Amino acid sequence: MPPAVSRAAIALTGAPARTARRLSARSRTAVYRAGLADGRSVVIKLYAATARRNAITESAAIRAVADHVAVPTVVGYGHIPGHEATALITTDLGPLTLGSAMRSGRISEERALKDLAGLLGRLHRAPVQSFAPRRPIYEQVTSLGRRCPPSGLDRIAPALAVIADAAHTAPVWCHGDLHGDNIVIAGTRAVRHLVDFTDAAAGPRESDVAQTLVMTDALSTLRARTVTDAYPLALDHHLLAAWAVFHTTRSWAHSSPGDDRALWAGRLDHLSRRTPHLFRTSRPERTYR
Repeated sequence: MPPAVSRAAIALTGAPARTARRLSARSRTAVYRAGLADGRSVVIKLYAATARRNAITESAAIRAVADHVAVPTVVGYGHIPGHEATALITTDLGPLTLGSAMRSGRISEERALKDLAGLLGRLHRAPVQSFAPRRPIYEQVTSLGRRCPPSGLDRIAPALAVIADAAHTAPVWCHGDLHGDNIVIAGTRAVRHLVDFTDAAAGPRESDVAQTLVMTDALSTLRARTVTDAYPLALDHHLLAAWAVFHTTRSWAHSSPGDDRALWAGRLDHLSRRTPHLFRTSRPERTYR
């Protein structure tokens, strides 16, 4: 039993944890499924000290959108006594995700993409409160610039210009990382629940839809149209394409050298052929390889 899990369970649920199984671990977070002494099963998400406020902001995002889209119930959140980390504890919805259902053949890829689009539409209808975090494009570009060589940013300058010059529209709640494995299917009615609001923030809907296209490898014309046709709100497709370029570049910049980076480089090359107006053509495409 990891000490942080044990302390978080007692402090934030009032019951000790009897079992704990790690579901995922990243640089700033770790997620466990825990069985409590009172019989409840919960998911405990731990945040490193460098992400101290994320438990608060993620719990606030979940509660803000709960009237519009199915989400897990927040059991507790806050600082873990005697530990530098913070924690968010939610109800355990079970192990079945949209992604695993698709990979096993229970749900078709087309159905999964349509489900994603519908969930995004419901999420984007939720009102954005003043406390919602914002991530302006200049901050995102600055962050990308720390990992991406100047030639890389120069190559996608036309796409960045489209994003920067886009007409201002009311922001929506953006999930920021929506794909099949962040949708849990639960209950007798197989309700789709959105989980993992670590990157949730207020922003343009095109950014969130584009991020989903990128993370589900739905950048081809047919797959992208499956998503956008099922998405119930209006989209600026020129802006959507620019955000797809940006998010793909960011994925490339964060990828590991080798096969992973080659995969993202190939997707960037595909986008440069499909939407050449969003790239500078004076530099060879191998700049990214």
